[in-house]
Amino acid sequence: MTAVSDDRTIAEDDDLVRALAAPDDAEIAGLHAWWRANNYLTIGQIYLQANPLLREPLAPEHIKPRLLGHWGTSPGLSFIYAHVSRLIRRTGQRAVYLAGPGHGGPALVAAGYLEGTYSEIYPPVSQDEPGMLRLFRQFSAPGGIPSHVSVTTPGSIHEGGELGYVLVHAFGAVMDNPDLLAVTVVGDGEAETGPLEGSWKGISFLNPARDGAVLPVLHLNGAKIAGPTVLARKDPEEVRALLHGHGYQVIEVEGGDLPGMHQRFAAALAQAWGRIRAIQAAARGGSAGEDGSVGGGRPRWPLIVLRSPKGWTGPERVDGVQVTGTWRAHQVPLSGVRDNPDHLALLEEWLRSYRPEELFDSSGAPVPLIRDQAPAGELRMSAAPSANGGVLTRDLDLPDYRDYAVEVAAPARSRAESTRRLGELLRDVYARNPDTFRLFCPDETNSNRLGAVFETSDRAFMERVTDGDVAIGPDGRVMEVLSEHNCHGWLEGYTLTGRHGMFATYEAFAMVSASQTVQHGKWLQEAKNLDWRAKVPSLNILLTSTAWRNDHNGFSHQGPGLIQVVLTQRGDVARVYLPPDANTLLSVADHCLRSRSYVNLIVIDKQPQLQWLTMDEAVEHCARGAGIWEWAGTDDGSSDPDIVLACAGDVVTMETVAAAQILRERLSGLRVRVVNVVDLMTLIRPKDHPHGMSGTLFTELFTDTVDVVFAFHGYPGAIHQLVHGRPDADRFRVRGFIEQGTTTTPFDMTVRNRASRYHLVMDTINNARRLPRGATDLYAWCEAQLARHETYVVEHLEDMPEVRDWSLGDWAGRG
Repeated sequence: MTAVSDDRTIAEDDDLVRALAAPDDAEIAGLHAWWRANNYLTIGQIYLQANPLLREPLAPEHIKPRLLGHWGTSPGLSFIYAHVSRLIRRTGQRAVYLAGPGHGGPALVAAGYLEGTYSEIYPPVSQDEPGMLRLFRQFSAPGGIPSHVSVTTPGSIHEGGELGYVLVHAFGAVMDNPDLLAVTVVGDGEAETGPLEGSWKGISFLNPARDGAVLPVLHLNGAKIAGPTVLARKDPEEVRALLHGHGYQVIEVEGGDLPGMHQRFAAALAQAWGRIRAIQAAARGGSAGEDGSVGGGRPRWPLIVLRSPKGWTGPERVDGVQVTGTWRAHQVPLSGVRDNPDHLALLEEWLRSYRPEELFDSSGAPVPLIRDQAPAGELRMSAAPSANGGVLTRDLDLPDYRDYAVEVAAPARSRAESTRRLGELLRDVYARNPDTFRLFCPDETNSNRLGAVFETSDRAFMERVTDGDVAIGPDGRVMEVLSEHNCHGWLEGYTLTGRHGMFATYEAFAMVSASQTVQHGKWLQEAKNLDWRAKVPSLNILLTSTAWRNDHNGFSHQGPGLIQVVLTQRGDVARVYLPPDANTLLSVADHCLRSRSYVNLIVIDKQPQLQWLTMDEAVEHCARGAGIWEWAGTDDGSSDPDIVLACAGDVVTMETVAAAQILRERLSGLRVRVVNVVDLMTLIRPKDHPHGMSGTLFTELFTDTVDVVFAFHGYPGAIHQLVHGRPDADRFRVRGFIEQGTTTTPFDMTVRNRASRYHLVMDTINNARRLPRGATDLYAWCEAQLARHETYVVEHLEDMPEVRDWSLGDWAGRG
């Protein structure tokens, strides 16, 4: 069956589309031969460690000792791939292929091998019998490759290990990429995930005048690992209505008969491609009607629903039990092959059913009929430059970040919204880079004080716009959607195809997409081990509305967990920055926007905050990553101090400097050193992270023996993790977020988490090497201040004036 909803209003029936829709017998023979070859190679990867071309009868010793892989989805993936390759050959369409069912990895590896790309990148996996044997033996094996569509797979920008993100990666890939088609296979198991269900909305932000196109193929093969899938069991009319409601033109193909399925899918793909081209031509030519014009609203983009048997062409029944078309075909449909002669015979029959002697010549190379199915050169999806985005990356044209500096006459005299200055910088980045930079933010761009970008670009939106809307419309390129998954995934797809961007969100809700951060970091890490993978722009994450200043939202909005998540990633990928003010933020942001293949996490609050460093001082401080703020302490450097007060994070920096002021004024003679850390990774030993400071510099800052009271933005355990292996690491006493929060004042958050200036002073008294007279009285005074604070905030609903309006006044100088 081939069906289509009847809402076409754009002419799609030109000669090329008609030719694509009606392949002749020779074309179908070529398609089918390639598909048979791909299926054969897929099964070989799962099962065989010898006898790759069945030159002799299959024997137990030819079977791998451990059978791993996913067969069930693989024939559908390679069937779609074969047809898209034909489309590319006939039209010259640039395309990437994203496999949501990522564990169909052997099918995509086999596709790259048949196209020749795999052997070009990995010469030992040659297109002959020894190379085929390497291909089989490496799959899901020690020293080989994973079972999914990993970073090692040519043509891949989507691993698919954690389900739910294939569409967001596809939409990110085609933004500002007008000639690219992202063919995106959504598995019916993946379609059950929350992120995927939210990602259908990508077409509400895709502008056909400027962007490429995403062609989703919802592959309903009926089952997941141990049972049926929801959409496969729904009435097709319900599925059609669901997708139509999301805004798609639904084209349906169903069956398992051959060659009928080749004919029907070719017609469906031709219709979808013709519609895409018509939408784009209308939008770019300014002549579109209601269904395709930018001015008239969102086009109705095509979507294919493919219903085919799970494990298509595999063993129909095993041990008298139905396998094909059921969940039993999901992974390895024939188990115990080494020990079960019946299963071994069934596997040989299965492999020989593809007639490999017709598909590979005497040397083991694909025959000309197979090779001829591949597009030429970079048009092969396994060789698509967009799937190796570093080769397409252009450096951003960045303005001089120093031009956006906050004037700082002296430390902690004035306040500013630091992220507002970053917004002004990003505004001009947009202006200078109209098709290679985007900001992605969950409906919080203005809230995060980045709204200056709207002076250059509106928010992207292809749905209906009303008179009351502000800075929103089809020409916008600021990406706002109330979904961290969409924003994060769009940025991943955007950077992996060679463009630059930033994802900004509230700190606590970065944990919604934290697993995406982890998965992307793992991708970048593995890509570094592949010399053919060019470095891509970094994934830049800005966290604002932080735990310490979410005083109106309360405990649900208070959580610095992403810092901990990024810290656990490998050192050659992970970066965490905690700039304390606007000038350090600008310096850090410039560095991150220029960097390649990192996960850069920047954490700073959006509220008005004290400004500490001039731009020149900020640049020097950020270059070192950490430094002594001599003007804040009472340490003359002639000998070790009595205590080191360290800090990392904007609010805790203020508390640390305030504590140092109290100690200076009330405990005269105590030598206090204040150290601020902006690059968290400098605390790690150099052998564990490339940013780690040398042992000599670490000693210069923290000494080897003096106790350190460390006020930290995140969880205290992170600092202990970072300084592990440093001299006498147990001397670090860390104050940070300890899951104490509520709707309260900013200072009360520091009190509740025992990181306030008064707690830091008391920690100093408890741990200093030497205490001048008066320490006992000062300790009691701090306790009294905390008691007074507790009463004051409840009565006055704000912090005490000496805290709320605190600054250094005339105390600190630069000498």
